[in-house]
Amino acid sequence: MASLLTLLQEYGVWIVFAVVLIEQMGLPIPAFPLLIVAGALAVGGELHWAAVLAAALLACSISDFFWFRAGRRYGKRILKLLCRISLSPDYCVSQTEDNFRRWGPKSLLVAKFIPGFNTIAPPMSGAMGTSYPRFLGFSVPGGLLWSGSGIAIGAYFSASIDQVLDTLSTMGSTALGMLGALLALFVLYKYVERKRFQQAVQMQRITVDELKQLLLDGHEPILVDARSATAQSLEPAVPGALLVNGDLSSVLRSLPKDRHIIVYCSCPNDVTAAHVAKQMFAQGYEYARPLHGGLDAWNTAFAHELRRPRDGETTPHTPAPLPHG
Repeated sequence: MASLLTLLQEYGVWIVFAVVLIEQMGLPIPAFPLLIVAGALAVGGELHWAAVLAAALLACSISDFFWFRAGRRYGKRILKLLCRISLSPDYCVSQTEDNFRRWGPKSLLVAKFIPGFNTIAPPMSGAMGTSYPRFLGFSVPGGLLWSGSGIAIGAYFSASIDQVLDTLSTMGSTALGMLGALLALFVLYKYVERKRFQQAVQMQRITVDELKQLLLDGHEPILVDARSATAQSLEPAVPGALLVNGDLSSVLRSLPKDRHIIVYCSCPNDVTAAHVAKQMFAQGYEYARPLHGGLDAWNTAFAHELRRPRDGETTPHTPAPLPHG
């Protein structure tokens, strides 16, 4: 088998393109270290720095434009898909949605330096209705800054990196095996991190059928919308639901502890809703539970359904808003 150094010398530009593209599409493969190595090889003449930069920028642009188009077409649904295929904890979307809303498309300039945000920012731009020229005006310079930084770091520390590469080149297939094992350990770490997070928010959910029964029995549960402000702007809340918007304490002050409280979100595995419901439960709200399936489950169950009218009542099948005071 050809040595690792030979592979990088002969196919370095193509390897850079493939690895950067795979990482930018959302898979947990660290591409930035490869750019650093490519930068060191460029100093020694094994690779041409302009070709490496062009390959990395092209890969970034292809991925960004693909996710941007997907965001424009599918909106919130594509963000859920990204969180499902990502090995990062499920709160990755909810944490980055409002960051993007705060900074807008300008965040694309630095998005690639922030794990999790680099994959979310392009489809978020599309879902928020960013124009093509404005998106490209920040996305392309952002890809250029990220790619150029990696190559520049490699060029600056080329002497030290060359020593490491010389050692690896003498190891042949052993070096490839070691790198493969390190990559496998990285993926395993991200998988375990996600599983630990899911276990941390484990609690009993309420199904839409159980919620229907509560409504029919006249309990009038209070619904709490735990989504980010960005998610709430992309998809309307349930009529009458209380909006958390990151400030749970102000919501808790007005909630009675003897009523059923149903918390919902729109993230995979209901993790945001479960996190909020768990906080409420710890503060004495024993009837707080996350809604299994979140807003999608609610919309599917109640979109075309009316509540059984009481005497002289024809209101929709939605909980009454909580009276203030």
